[in-house]
Amino acid sequence: MMTMEWRYTTHPGLGVLSLAGHLGSDAIARFTGAIGWVLARGTGPVILDLSGLLGWSVGGQLAVAQAARRLAEEGRPLELASIPADGSLVPDGSCPPIPVHCDLPAALAAHHAVGDEQRQWSSDEWPAEQARSVRTAFATEG
Repeated sequence: MMTMEWRYTTHPGLGVLSLAGHLGSDAIARFTGAIGWVLARGTGPVILDLSGLLGWSVGGQLAVAQAARRLAEEGRPLELASIPADGSLVPDGSCPPIPVHCDLPAALAAHHAVGDEQRQWSSDEWPAEQARSVRTAFATEG
């Protein structure tokens, strides 16, 4: 089974967390760690780009709903781009509203964020063919 990989890119006033692979029960801890990374870096709404995701389990969908709650507690709304064809997010009543965009360009356009990227981080095995710009090695700052 393919591991889930992530890439986080900051734009002025928002962040984009892109996922690749499969968000199943074995990847929830990694996804939760990526959300922690996002909270520590950047400001504003977070667009979860699922265009590279091959699929997600019910547990993965629940992890996304939990991430929406966690981000909302920090004043950072979560939005989705390119939901996988094998299912849609069905949040429970405790989940904040999650706007859904057909793809990442539409999500960025909704925020007028089509300018240059500021910084980018990714997990070690982020697929090279999905890199849209120069990749910064996964490293902690400080």
